[in-house]
Amino acid sequence: MSLNKVILVGNAGKDPVIRYFDKGVAKATFPLATSETYTNQNGETVTTTEWHNIVLWRALAEVAERTVKKGTQLYIVGKIKTRSYVDKEGNNKYITEILADTMFVLDRKQGTSTSSSPVARNHEFNEPGINGPSAPSSYNNLNNKMSDIIREPERPGEPSDEEQYLSKSEDDLPF
Repeated sequence: MSLNKVILVGNAGKDPVIRYFDKGVAKATFPLATSETYTNQNGETVTTTEWHNIVLWRALAEVAERTVKKGTQLYIVGKIKTRSYVDKEGNNKYITEILADTMFVLDRKQGTSTSSSPVARNHEFNEPGINGPSAPSSYNNLNNKMSDIIREPERPGEPSDEEQYLSKSEDDLPF
C-alpha cells in the first residue's frame, strides 16, 4: 500500500495565474508559503518558510481566480507531483508541484459576513487526525474559520486534466 497526500495551511505568495485550455478547462497556479517558528538555543525566535507550487484544475481553478489573492490564508489537500522538462537552453529542469483536489479559504472576506461558493459548501471537517482528540487545538477550530470548501469531482475512466497537460510539451514554467 502507498499513499501520496499533502495537507498544507499557508498563505498565497502571489495572485493565481489562470490559463484556459481546450474545451474551457482552467488551470490555476500560485506559490503557497508555509512558515514554522521556533526559539533557538540562544533564545532568538527563528522563522523558516517553505514555498510550494500549487496547481488547481477546472472548477477549483475558477474559484481560486475569484477568491484567492496574494496573502489569502488557505488550507490545501492534494498530492505531490514531480515532473521534468527541457528549458529553452536545452537544460533538464525539474519541478515539484502540489496537485490540489481540495481547497479551504480560511480568510474571512472583507466587508461581508458570509460568503458563498458556486462549487460546494460544507461546514463539516472530517480529515483523519484533525478533528479527533489528538488533533492540535488550532485545527479543531477550522470549522469556525472556513468560508469555502471546494473539492474537484473525480471522473472515472477519463484521463485527468493534469495527465493530459503533462503529456503535452511545455517550454515555460507555470510560475
